[in-house]
Amino acid sequence: MLTRRAFVGRSALALAGLAGACGPTAKPGKIVPVADETPPIDDLQKRTFQYFWDTTNPHNGLAPDRWPTKSFASIAAVGFALTAYPIGVVHGWISRDQARARTLATLEFFANARQGPDPSGTSGYKGFFYHFLDMETGLRFGDSELSTIDTTLLLGGILFAQSWFDSGHPDELKIRDLADQIYAAVDWNWIRPVYPFVSMGWHPESGFIPSNWSQFNEALLLYVLALGSPTHPVQAGTQEDWTSRFQPQWGGDYGEPHLLFPSLFVYQYSNLWLDFRGIQDNFTRTHGIDYFENSRRATYAQRDYAIANPHGWIGYGPDIWGLTACDGPGQTVRQFGGVARQFTGYSARGPGGVDDGTIAPTAAAGSIAFAPDIVLPAIGAMHARYGSAIYGQYGFFDSFNPTLSAGPPPPKGRIVEGLCWVDDDYLGIAQGPIVGGIENWRSGMIWATIKRNPHIRRGLIRAGFSGGWLSL
Repeated sequence: MLTRRAFVGRSALALAGLAGACGPTAKPGKIVPVADETPPIDDLQKRTFQYFWDTTNPHNGLAPDRWPTKSFASIAAVGFALTAYPIGVVHGWISRDQARARTLATLEFFANARQGPDPSGTSGYKGFFYHFLDMETGLRFGDSELSTIDTTLLLGGILFAQSWFDSGHPDELKIRDLADQIYAAVDWNWIRPVYPFVSMGWHPESGFIPSNWSQFNEALLLYVLALGSPTHPVQAGTQEDWTSRFQPQWGGDYGEPHLLFPSLFVYQYSNLWLDFRGIQDNFTRTHGIDYFENSRRATYAQRDYAIANPHGWIGYGPDIWGLTACDGPGQTVRQFGGVARQFTGYSARGPGGVDDGTIAPTAAAGSIAFAPDIVLPAIGAMHARYGSAIYGQYGFFDSFNPTLSAGPPPPKGRIVEGLCWVDDDYLGIAQGPIVGGIENWRSGMIWATIKRNPHIRRGLIRAGFSGGWLSL
């Protein structure tokens, strides 16, 4: 997992002065006041949706990795954007015509994007796409990797759009055909140098990334798509080979036993599209749970970790919690009570991993479908306690740190004196689980839609899932 975001750290200095990047249509620097009388959950979902609608390039559908810092596009953020557009239609924020046009432009770009082994001048290879693309040209940005997981998250949005745009309108017929074309082009068998696992990625300069998807992490959707491919499926039994390695990750010091990973995004991403309630593969069947229940337990464990607060960070508690991959203040050391405390930049934070007191609102908010009884109070408490310091034009900023509330400015973000450090950016991969997770909690619309997708159903069955809605 760390490999897939490593490029962000290597390019942090490039973000501020990126030449040629496409700027968002929204105006940077404006913070919309928080209306205390507005129900936070309604306001949060609308503002978070608006991030994707305003900042995406309407000509090619590419969504920025972050905003307002000028940024390259993130293909994972595009997958979340494609998922957000129908949510906007359902709530009346945009029309179906608007969502259809934006979705079609996105799929036409990816269907026609240049593929090949050259290190420049292409957007992908073997059906996969580079993690980061130039916002205007759509070509590989810098030395980013051909990313299997980020292509997976893109495909999650594409297949959701395929099933949601289900009318006889000519453009909706095109959307469905293009989705088939893009998915069918992905050669899952090519990118398996260490059998039977899928590699995390590939660089044209150096070949396959040494790390593979070989433990419990966000790759649940990846293996479902690899097994369900109509053209290049991996062999039956791959899911069992993968999940047979999960047992060392089972347990935990907080809450009920569950599959362990420090950051909550791992429990959110695949569950955003796939309704795991009541369906089981061999591993979950053996342990008497499903992956939805696993995510519920992980969410409670993070709340319990914040209550225990083993490192003594300020602000942690029953209603202020949530650790995941997010921005941080940067590499800096500060003295608190005569003790030197180390802070860091972008990292996958969580119990048993990095914890420098930096809280990411998406960790809690993106888990609302799993545990609304503890997530709703957390959203309300963060909104009430920190207000417009952490909540602006597009909802919650990526992260904040109540321990770092005074002193000189750290390398990134800003200090709101006496309150907290706060990031200046919103991140697309953090916004997506919020707007989509709220919708699944409200209506289950994403789950209900993608259940109709034949590729998803085929992949789940080939992965050994059974029971629940798959039996209908």
